[in-house]
Amino acid sequence: MRRKIPSTVWLLSLVSFLNDIASEMLYPILPIFLTQVLGASVFVVGIIEGVAEGCASLFKTGFGYWSDRLQKRKSFVVGGYGASAISKVIIALSYSWPVVLVGRIVDRMGKGARTGARDALLLEATDETNKGFIFGFHRSMDSAGAVLGPGIALVLLWAFHNNIRLVLYLAIIPAFLALIFFVWVKEAKKHVQTSTTKLSLSIKNFPPQLKLFLLGLCLFSLGNSSDSFLILRAQNLGLSLILVISAYIVYNLVYALASTPAGIIADKIGTKKVFITGIIIFVLVYLGFALNKSGSLVWLLFGVYGFYIALTDGVSKAIIGSLISKEQAGTAYGALTTITSAFTLAASVIGGFLWSAVAPSATFIFAVVCALLSLVIFIGIRTNDPKSY
Repeated sequence: MRRKIPSTVWLLSLVSFLNDIASEMLYPILPIFLTQVLGASVFVVGIIEGVAEGCASLFKTGFGYWSDRLQKRKSFVVGGYGASAISKVIIALSYSWPVVLVGRIVDRMGKGARTGARDALLLEATDETNKGFIFGFHRSMDSAGAVLGPGIALVLLWAFHNNIRLVLYLAIIPAFLALIFFVWVKEAKKHVQTSTTKLSLSIKNFPPQLKLFLLGLCLFSLGNSSDSFLILRAQNLGLSLILVISAYIVYNLVYALASTPAGIIADKIGTKKVFITGIIIFVLVYLGFALNKSGSLVWLLFGVYGFYIALTDGVSKAIIGSLISKEQAGTAYGALTTITSAFTLAASVIGGFLWSAVAPSATFIFAVVCALLSLVIFIGIRTNDPKSY
């Protein structure tokens, strides 16, 4: 059966596509830029990524609540993507790692402003039969940009003799082009101007199964440190800058190709089954990064890692969407992301510490342990999707 994609979903997906081109031109080279050009340690890289995610977490619930309160979505999404575009300028101009930290904070603040409202806009465009497909399609477009972005960076690095800073400057262009599509984004008209939703980090009013899902996500996030460590691990195993970015492209390509099919499969067989499969893949990949001594195996690990993201990212939002009302979507998505981001902050700091104080493999072993414990919780969750059983 042919599935219709609403215009709002198309436009938001195009925005994400261009924004991710910009972000992924920058992201795979940023940890190498920090360690080799600016002289920062791996521990500092963990601090930067952790603090950036922590700052994002401070804004996600607040902006999600504000979006629900006003029943407005577009302004928050535009502002969020605008901040991310400005962050690219800051990072490109940086000559010390604290300036990069400022740029990353601005970028994550932008993500905090837009995430809840954008996901609420996407949720408003769904019905009970296509949540997995809609969120999966959006993630496919987003990750398609994540394939093209490092590909562009790869060509530029080859053409300009590994001039990392030039790539950082050129990443600014697609970030600002993405904002143009908001001219055509329309919000659904609401019959009420405000929501009675109260701003709170308390989860006591969430459904019991949503609380359990949150607990599992928190535990998983505690070990799920920044992908910067995967990039640094690939370099640690002997891959050149060009090959590291190439392996990262493989990951994003698999992610892009698998996200929409993952959403469709989730709609057919149940979101829980697909999500748990993704967590199992994560465990296997991180175990591989911990034990692997061969640079050639990195390619396989990055490729399989793309399946983990495809099977969990959009699908997790579909699971949450099945447990909340659409009117509370901004607050619920924002609150859930805020709490899990706090654990992600800790994950990057812990990951950097373990890398520097113990060994690179310790970062990945810790993630495996956290993921296995969270898997026990996820298996026990009962969603509102009867296909999950």
